[in-house]
Amino acid sequence: FSGPETVEVGDKILRFKKAVIATGARPVDPPIPGLAEAGYLTNETVFSLTRRPRRLAVIGGGPIGCELAQAFCRLGCEVTLLHRGNHILHREDADAAEIIQQAFLREGIRLVLGCTIEQVRGSNGEKRLQVSVQGKRDEVVVDEILVGAGRAPNVEGLNLEGVGVEYDRQRGVVVNDYLQTTNPRIYAAGDICMSHKFTHAADAAARIVIQNALFGGRKRLSRLTIPWCTYTDPEVAHVGLSEHEAQQRGVATETFVRPFHEVDRAITDGEEEGFVKILVAKGSDRILGATIVARHAGEMIGELTLAMVTRTGLKTLATVIHPYPTQAEAIRQVADTYNRTRLTPLLKRLFTWWLAWTR
Repeated sequence: FSGPETVEVGDKILRFKKAVIATGARPVDPPIPGLAEAGYLTNETVFSLTRRPRRLAVIGGGPIGCELAQAFCRLGCEVTLLHRGNHILHREDADAAEIIQQAFLREGIRLVLGCTIEQVRGSNGEKRLQVSVQGKRDEVVVDEILVGAGRAPNVEGLNLEGVGVEYDRQRGVVVNDYLQTTNPRIYAAGDICMSHKFTHAADAAARIVIQNALFGGRKRLSRLTIPWCTYTDPEVAHVGLSEHEAQQRGVATETFVRPFHEVDRAITDGEEEGFVKILVAKGSDRILGATIVARHAGEMIGELTLAMVTRTGLKTLATVIHPYPTQAEAIRQVADTYNRTRLTPLLKRLFTWWLAWTR
């Protein structure tokens, strides 16, 4: 920005009535001594590799780190995943994260959890990571290091201060619920301003900006129901609240689960590991959140996202006929489980009396 209503592009000055900041985000540079000097890959540069590293260290046990760790393990690399938390995918449902963690161990991925990387040194074509775990020091020797520890917003070089746009180097540009910045003529969308740093979330935000900036709309970011999926094998897909988040907010809930080892299609496919878990408001069938762990969980979460957007409860989902046999049938089976819990002892006695009387 060169002024309150102008942007400079090359040697040209362009005037605007409304502007949008959509500069995205970049991989985080971890402040680890020696890492930059030793050299490392990110989720962007890793695709420029022309040779498979024999030994690979992955820093970060979030979605990016986990997806790439498993991919390179299956390509034949010796993979060590280093994570400062005590469990990978710590933002996901705990049961879901445990399934992925056990899958990684079975596949031969070495997990170093609860660790601090103190230093990295490069020598003779190798990279040595000095690691501390509960006060005990260890050394991890690899050929390449891949950093998958989050993303940082691209706020540099935009002269945001000059046009009155407030921002934070970690969280990005500050916006209101209509995606306006602190300069009401300038909007922002995508990774530059959102906590959900997903392509589909950026697309949804861009649609809000178009309606609000160009057509006087009043669309709100807070009204969006944004699902996400971690593309490990099996996948972990989620939408809405988790059990942990509900507890933190003091929201009373009930949880209903259908494990895939009880679903015929999953048994036939040999994909019995995983589940469909649905969280509802206590005393009602209103869906507050859902987690699916399955080979194609990302394809299945859309049905539950639609149910949340349209406020379709489990009672209605129980009436939706799914083709047999499919793994998506597990969603209807969860709804059936909910319905069975509504059969109070009094209702059971009434049904027993009615059936006996009508024989």
